[in-house]
Amino acid sequence: MAVKKPLQIIPLGGVGEIGKNMTAIRYGNHILVVDAGLKFPEEEMLGVDIVIPDISYLLANPKKVLGIVLTHGHEDHIGALPYVLKQLNVPVYGTKLTLGLVAAKLEEHDLLDDAQLNEIAAGDVIKFKRSFSVEFVQVSHSIPDAVGLAIRTPVGLVVHTGDFKFDYTPVNGAGIDVSRFARLGDEGVLLMITDSTNAEKVGYTKSESVVRNTFDDIFAQAEGRIIIATFASNIHRMQQVYNTAYRYGRKVVVIGRSMARNSEIAEQLGYLQIPEDCRLSLAELQSVPHEEVVIITTGSQGEPLSALSRMAMDEHKKIKIGPGDTVIISATPIPGNEDLVARTINHLFRQGAKVIYDAIAPVHVSGHGNQEDLKLMLSLLRPKYILPVHGEQRHLAQYMDIAAGLGYGPESIIPLTIGDILEIDEEGGHIAGKVDKSGAIMVDGLGVGDVSDVVLRDRWHLAQDGVIIVVVTIDRSSGSVIAGPDVVSRGFVIPEHEEEILEEARQVVVNKISEMEIDEVTEWAAVKAGIRSALGRFLYERMARRPMIVPVVVEV
Repeated sequence: MAVKKPLQIIPLGGVGEIGKNMTAIRYGNHILVVDAGLKFPEEEMLGVDIVIPDISYLLANPKKVLGIVLTHGHEDHIGALPYVLKQLNVPVYGTKLTLGLVAAKLEEHDLLDDAQLNEIAAGDVIKFKRSFSVEFVQVSHSIPDAVGLAIRTPVGLVVHTGDFKFDYTPVNGAGIDVSRFARLGDEGVLLMITDSTNAEKVGYTKSESVVRNTFDDIFAQAEGRIIIATFASNIHRMQQVYNTAYRYGRKVVVIGRSMARNSEIAEQLGYLQIPEDCRLSLAELQSVPHEEVVIITTGSQGEPLSALSRMAMDEHKKIKIGPGDTVIISATPIPGNEDLVARTINHLFRQGAKVIYDAIAPVHVSGHGNQEDLKLMLSLLRPKYILPVHGEQRHLAQYMDIAAGLGYGPESIIPLTIGDILEIDEEGGHIAGKVDKSGAIMVDGLGVGDVSDVVLRDRWHLAQDGVIIVVVTIDRSSGSVIAGPDVVSRGFVIPEHEEEILEEARQVVVNKISEMEIDEVTEWAAVKAGIRSALGRFLYERMARRPMIVPVVVEV
């Protein structure tokens, strides 16, 4: 009997971080990819729009990639697809709503016509040659049509839970398929790849129905407009808002490009049912009494350009926040966004609004399972090996403690970092090295991957200390200064002191050039280095600051 090849699991994103979820599963010459998500930039990533996984490993093996299987339609699971498919146009598999959201993204990038989108439903099984078959299992999450994956391989059964919680009273009536997960456990699970986002939180995650009860209380008491900020992809929450608004005789207007697009897609596909005469356009907003208005908007994470942030700063063209308005932040801050959210809430209070957020009322429940949900899934599947994903290091560490409490030893719980190769064969599981290149690709405007750590350091330097630009024109043959030096600063010194400081800086440059030998002056790299060194020393001694110094030498 031939010895089977090892099964390889390679996280290209989504471990040690929240977002950018992407996992490659390889057997022999076949690779199956799960999800292709993005994450939003961290505070030090100045100017960066989004961050996506580095797919160099897949690009080095393009003919081996069988396809990309999607668990659900959140940005951290589908957001990188346009950038991936531009380089690697492979089949994509997802549920109806997930592909609806994907199609809208691909259309924006002019990729939809060439994309290979394959719709599946919970319960379907797709066979990929002889290496893999994938069964899609229904789970509860904060977006409809979310699935887990039962991936059968020649080495054994791998179950990817997707993002999940055990919600027994879901908004759309479609709960997690507990019995199917139990039967998979009975079949024997080699490896469980599991959501660990809420591993720090005790108990079970509350049902979405809790939010319905809170909305009822708020709507019953609110006297003016009600403004609700939530994630643009939280279709369940939108449905709750429409249902509650209808019960209290209010009309709903949707503000924010992503919110409007997602609600339109969800309605067209039958995942959002809008009650009759409950819809309101932005143009009609001013003609309706405040006590009959509900506004659903983006900005629950305090994004500076979002509709809610502009309202909070009194910069929105159509909506002015004031006394009588009730603002509900129906989300919790993504790690790293806490300050932005707090700032938005403070500005809303200054505008006179009543603000209700998760810290003071249950206006949000997570789509991820807490500790007891995680224990229940682990007990249902009873895997031989466990790979916690979708969490920062603290979440992964806490999950290991949870599993240890259920009797799993350290040999069964395999924490990985991005790019690690987990190999499982007949002798067991172990880390067998790392792919050549992995990590993060930063997207800045139309540039993909052209923002490096060096560029970010320069941007941080500029943000911290400003910039000084020195322009000097030098005669190529004689080495004499023909014009300048002109010294310009930005973000370095206050205007009333600027003229004095820059004149002193100009003299420092003149003196430095006059000290240099003729062969040094005609060597432009030496001139620039000399200016940078002399001016940097002067500015630190004079101001105790280190701005970025950019010498520009023009030769004539």
